Amino acid sequence: MSAAETGKKEVVEKGGELLFCGATCWDIIGRKKGSQDGNLVSPTRLRPLVGVDIRFVASGCVSCHCVALDVQGRCYTWGRNEKGQLGHGDTIQRDRPTIVSELSKYKIISAGSGRSHTVVVTEEGQSLAFGWNKHGQLGSGSVKNEIESSPVRCLVTNAKKTACGADFTVWLSSVEGASILTAGLPQYGQLGHGTDNEYNTKDSSVRLAYEAQPRPRAIASLAGETIVKVACGSNHTVAVDSNGYVYTWGFGGYGRLGHREQKDEWVPRRVEVFSKHNVLPPDAVISAGSVNSACTAGGGQLYMWGKLKNAGDDWMYPKPLMDLSGWNLRCMDSGSMHHFVGADNSCISWGHAQYGELGYGPSGQKSSALPKKVDILEGMHVIGVACGMGHSMVIVDRTNVGDRLEQGVQSQRPKLQLLSLQEKLPPKLLKIPRKGRRSPKILQNQKKKSVIMKVRIAKKSSMAVLSKVSGVEKLLIKVGENQHRKGKLGILLQLRQQILLEQMLAREEGLGSRNLHISK
Repeated sequence: MSAAETGKKEVVEKGGELLFCGATCWDIIGRKKGSQDGNLVSPTRLRPLVGVDIRFVASGCVSCHCVALDVQGRCYTWGRNEKGQLGHGDTIQRDRPTIVSELSKYKIISAGSGRSHTVVVTEEGQSLAFGWNKHGQLGSGSVKNEIESSPVRCLVTNAKKTACGADFTVWLSSVEGASILTAGLPQYGQLGHGTDNEYNTKDSSVRLAYEAQPRPRAIASLAGETIVKVACGSNHTVAVDSNGYVYTWGFGGYGRLGHREQKDEWVPRRVEVFSKHNVLPPDAVISAGSVNSACTAGGGQLYMWGKLKNAGDDWMYPKPLMDLSGWNLRCMDSGSMHHFVGADNSCISWGHAQYGELGYGPSGQKSSALPKKVDILEGMHVIGVACGMGHSMVIVDRTNVGDRLEQGVQSQRPKLQLLSLQEKLPPKLLKIPRKGRRSPKILQNQKKKSVIMKVRIAKKSSMAVLSKVSGVEKLLIKVGENQHRKGKLGILLQLRQQILLEQMLAREEGLGSRNLHISK
């Protein structure tokens, strides 16, 4: 998740254009295997945010929802909303970025996103949260209401920044001796208080549970330090103090804590690699994914540790990632198993991806074991990044961003043209088949119940498939020549189907969820 840190230097009022890539079927991300329909494989502008100066974005390595803040302090949320994590007072999914109306009286400067909860920090140092509160991760002091679909006040004062794990929350505060506070699920010792609060719920059998901690509590072992940066994975935390020392705690699996062992740490433990002459500079970047961690040290060198690939050995302690040596990294974030970096005038991504969250485009590779430039963003100044489960967000300087994106899209995707009913279809294909004879003009896929319609790419053919996925109609374009099978494969374009297609195209264009240019 995005690193949070104290200090007024981080409150940069300059905003930019928000670009999104990855999955948009929020209700099925991570629940069904394989890629889903409607993925945005290239960085795409979202129509409700076109022209809005976005200065901060947040998501989480296990989050299926997004948070964006503009320079005026307004908070936008969209995505999965089964636990009220969008803060709109209901549990209805939002496919479009929507302003959280109950936060309109505040100027929001920071935000964090967990599995099913969201926490924000105001300019006055107050903190509010909404979403799932079963483990007390909202920090409201109570778990009476398991779901809070509207913002509630967190019991934190003088808050500066926040970051969220899957089911816990971390705040950075300007209060002396209490610069870092945590609340939520204490499992694995991820709250840093020296215990996991485990207990047995049944006397007759073993059924373990963990006592919720709904009241934010300062980490006692760090009372003498001033924590200035923090990042949370699903069940672990990475923090940096004002002296440049790095601390990690929580779940130790795959070596994500960087201590050369896989033991859970119930209190913050200093990472030995970053000490003496290798402490982190003030402008260091830190990040935490589901099963890995990262930070930049002296000279801007990026170090990573934990599980970095699905196959191969885990990195049990921080090692330099030589592929990015010499780059000036300004921002970084990690998702479930993918990473995004803003460096110099380039945007770099890598990792395991299923939904196009690396932004390589339709003709690019799906995953990448090594850092690779996002070609469509080459030459753009990246202001901020955020990675979630199956999606990524990038804030870029809006100088000529529209022209550059349009050029990139045209170079990656050919121009498609839909055939009309009367446009050069053989007369035989428009004839009604005789009774009892199977029509070769209508092909119905019994599994997906799709209607296949003939389209043309320049002078070649391709297929456009109108399918129903979870009750939502989406347009899929499969580029490639259509095998006509010696002219026996015909497609009857019924007027009703064409009107439906046109309406859907207009709806998709209105949502701004496609960067594919289609002309009739």
